[in-house]
This record gives sequence, C-alpha cells and structure tokens, in this order.
Amino acid sequence: MATEGLRENETLASLKSEAESLKGKLEEERAKLHDVELHQVAERVEALGQFVMKTRRTLKGHGNKVLCMDWCKDKRRIVSSSQDGKVIVWDSFTTNKILTASGDGTCALWDVESGQLLQSFHGHGADVLCLDLAPSETGNTFVSGGCDKKAMVWDMRSGQCVQAFETHESDINSVRYYPSGDAFASGSDDATCRLYDLRADREVAIYSKESIIFGASSVDFSLSGRLLFAGYNDYTINVWDVLKGSRVSILFGHENRVSTLRVSPDGTAFCSGSWDHTLRVWA
Repeated sequence: MATEGLRENETLASLKSEAESLKGKLEEERAKLHDVELHQVAERVEALGQFVMKTRRTLKGHGNKVLCMDWCKDKRRIVSSSQDGKVIVWDSFTTNKILTASGDGTCALWDVESGQLLQSFHGHGADVLCLDLAPSETGNTFVSGGCDKKAMVWDMRSGQCVQAFETHESDINSVRYYPSGDAFASGSDDATCRLYDLRADREVAIYSKESIIFGASSVDFSLSGRLLFAGYNDYTINVWDVLKGSRVSILFGHENRVSTLRVSPDGTAFCSGSWDHTLRVWA
C-alpha cells in the first residue's frame, strides 16, 4: 500500500501539509532578507549611453550546429563543439584552426589525470542542460539548470544542493555566475533571463519584453557585471542593463538560433556560436 512505512496517525496528506507549512516558513525567512528591490538601487545609477557592437570575425569550419564554446585564458583562443562531433580550438585573431578532437561531458566531478569519477550530483528531476563554476575566489560551488525548470547551487565537496530556485516556467538552457560570485543569471525557453542573488536567496530581476517570444539559449555577463548578453532562438543577441532591467541593444548577424555565447577573459569582446555552423566575435 502507498502508506506502508508511515508512522501511526500519519498519512501522505498530513505529511504533504507539513511540508507545505515548512515551505511557507522558509519563504517568510527569505522575505526578512528582502529589504530593497534592485530597481530602487538602480535609480541612483546613471543610465548607459549608446551601445554599439558589431561582428569582427566569423569563424567557419564546423559542419553542423555549434552547441558550446568558451574562451581560453590567453584571451585569444576559442574552443567550440558541434553536432559534427568535433571540438575545434580557434585563433580568434587569425580565424585559423589549431586543433581538433572529440569530447563529452556530464554533471559530475572528474579527476582529469586518472579519469576517475570523484563526485556525482543528484537532485534534478530531468535532463541537466547547463552548469557554471563559481569564480575561484568564492569557493567550491557550481550552479546547474535543467529541463525541470530548476536552477540548483551545489557544494562540490559534499555533493549536496545548497540552494535551489524554481521561478522559470520552462527549461533552463544557460546559467552564468555574476563576476563577484554573489549572484547568477539564467536563460530559459520561457523567453526570459533572470537574476538570482545568492545572499538574499531569491530572484531579484527578470529581463524580458512582450516582443520577445523565443527562448533564451545562452547568457554571460560583461566583465563589470553591468551588462548581460543573451542569445536567443530567433537568431538575435539582446544586451540588457543588469541594474535597470532595460534592453540597451539588439545584435543581428546569425542566420539560425544562437546556441552559445561567452565574453572574453579581458572583457574586450564576446563570441557567439550558432546553429548556422558559425561563430562570431563581437566588439
């Protein structure tokens, strides 16, 4: 029977009621930390001036959809992966390909030298689509997002989820830590990007417009954290003012959905990858 193993006088209904009560108390504790809204802080900050970026390089070499990319620490090379089964290392200055290989990854912590699994992380109720490591100064944590609409923050040492956020209405395709490590942004198929403050343990901003009806596939912050770059399934890249919540620019160029996006380590450019088989460097 469904109630086997329950203590005397306990039912599933009573346990569910108790869980909802505890959830309510947690929300009350969260509310105590909520002393000011982000837009109230933003009122004291100057608005951004005209924002102009354009494509500086188009990197062609993949034979299928570009799925993921990131910058190397030398601020020059870019690594990308594609449905064509290749990982390519590019020279973003010359557009030359340097190295090709194949690869795969999961939400797990591995020892690169031995190939052994060190820690696995269980908690999502569906496919995990993205993750991001916290800046090295802030500790041993990472954030993940998935098809269960959840964003979860994990402790790499214990393997436990330490914070969870469930405000998106569809799959979370991308997560990225704020440069200080005190917050993170997410992009979702619900056509919104959201900002979560880890200290306040809550969502503090939503970046959306009624005219945006396609999902956000990838997000990243400018080096200062003032701008949020977001790639969308309608082939565009939107640039948001993180503090004021307004869109400051929209970039066109890709001929299919933007699947990945990363700002360079020195903040002078960012690179986007698309299902049109190309990467573009913007500055």
